Amino acid sequence: MPAVPDRPELIVGVVVTHKRRELLSDSLKVLASQTRPLDHLVVVDNADEDDVRVLVESADLPTTYIGSKHNLGGAGGFALGILHALALGADRVWLADDDGRPDGPEVLETLLACAHRHGLAEVSPVVCDIADPDRLAFPLRRGVVWRRRRSELGDEDLLPGIASLFNGALFTAAAIDAVGVPDLRLFVRGDEVEVHRRLVRSGLPFGTCLQTAYLHPDGADEFKPILGGRMHTQYPDNDTKRFFTYRNRGYLLSQPGMRKLLPQEWLRFGWYFLVSRRDPAGLREWMRLRKLGRQERFERP
Repeated sequence: MPAVPDRPELIVGVVVTHKRRELLSDSLKVLASQTRPLDHLVVVDNADEDDVRVLVESADLPTTYIGSKHNLGGAGGFALGILHALALGADRVWLADDDGRPDGPEVLETLLACAHRHGLAEVSPVVCDIADPDRLAFPLRRGVVWRRRRSELGDEDLLPGIASLFNGALFTAAAIDAVGVPDLRLFVRGDEVEVHRRLVRSGLPFGTCLQTAYLHPDGADEFKPILGGRMHTQYPDNDTKRFFTYRNRGYLLSQPGMRKLLPQEWLRFGWYFLVSRRDPAGLREWMRLRKLGRQERFERP
């Protein structure tokens, strides 16, 4: 069970942004209105824009704005923000994205109570579609059934051993010490899966609090059902997203704890490209990109 400091816990939020000022503004308003207030907020701006700095510095809570002249991506941005939060003395770090927001003012308080109740090193909210809060932003499997609606998840307090990172994820500082920060090389796509892999292998207790939510744009359309809906595969809607998704998955599936999924990976993508899409060229491109990842060829296109 994570140690509870003698003094009140210092909770620092971390947001990574890139050219989404209006969405960030909406997120900051909800972050600043939490019933358990954030003690500090760190915003990493991968576009280093003056108007974003002004927005952050005018937020109704203590803030640190970090403008990066080099685009670090989501992975590098969160790594920088998390390390800065730890340097400020954070006992817990609350991660948030610029295109989403907590589902109301009590999210942090609810997550913190759940973490204390169950002795969790990390706890995440349910991630729901910002346009339809009962719809999950990403499909979630419970047993052999894929769930797409929040109302299908049940009334339990905690879903142990499963968490969506980084949207609303609350980590203890000790968990970050044990698990580490996101890998800059992944840039975008798969960085949260890689941290989840490390979290699983660490043996630390974590899970999803089913009693609160984080709102995020719907990402479920990328997950294509195959084999009558018994399995899903991922097909992003543009070349850049597919490049990072498939290249980074090639790396991820070569790592300890993930290799057991390789037969399923080949079955899923082989079926999707050859049977569902009838697209042999797409399968060849998937094979090329996953090989780059397996070889740790992380050059950006």
